[in-house]
Amino acid sequence: MLSEPREAGPTTALMRKAYARWAPVYDVVYDKLTEPAARDAVEAAVANGRRILEAGVGTGLSLGYYPAECEVYGVDLSQDMLKRAAQKVRRRGLSHVRGLQVMDVCRLGYADATFDAVVAQFLITLVPDPEGALDEFLRVLRPGGEIVLANHFGQADGAVARVEEIVAPLCSKIGWSSDFKASRIEAWALRRGVAFIGLRPTFPGGFFKILRMRKAA
Repeated sequence: MLSEPREAGPTTALMRKAYARWAPVYDVVYDKLTEPAARDAVEAAVANGRRILEAGVGTGLSLGYYPAECEVYGVDLSQDMLKRAAQKVRRRGLSHVRGLQVMDVCRLGYADATFDAVVAQFLITLVPDPEGALDEFLRVLRPGGEIVLANHFGQADGAVARVEEIVAPLCSKIGWSSDFKASRIEAWALRRGVAFIGLRPTFPGGFFKILRMRKAA
């Protein structure tokens, strides 16, 4: 079920090493914290159809949230993470998961207009080229389909925004981004002619958000 990774630059190589270190403890740290947001993202994606791409699927924490009638394909930069996702698929009998592949989200190996929805959870603020990843999500998405992002996005302005910018270097060392603004993604959508549906808060206390965008039909 796992494919070999393609060559990537030094930045993605460092990310692979970081994810390899995180893989053994990732579920313990993030499972309960991210579950409500992940379930919300899955629900939003499934509303668009049954064929879905999970970009940055990690250890597969959300794969069990999809209905059995779906066809889910997961990609991730880390083979260590994907090995754990594959174990979950086998152990739980998740037959709706049709493939798990090592892949750079900025260079997806899928044909144009393949998916009804593309989901990226806790990913877009960490990739070296967020706009490049979004371009690829848009390319493999069918007309009328949606990009669904679950993430923390920094406050637009005010005292909290200033604090987020100050602590951003520290957050990046532990795999988080505190100062990435949703307005950056909204600006990308405007340039690409993509409908920015909106941003809504989810658990815990609105810290995570669900962001939805729709490709022109």
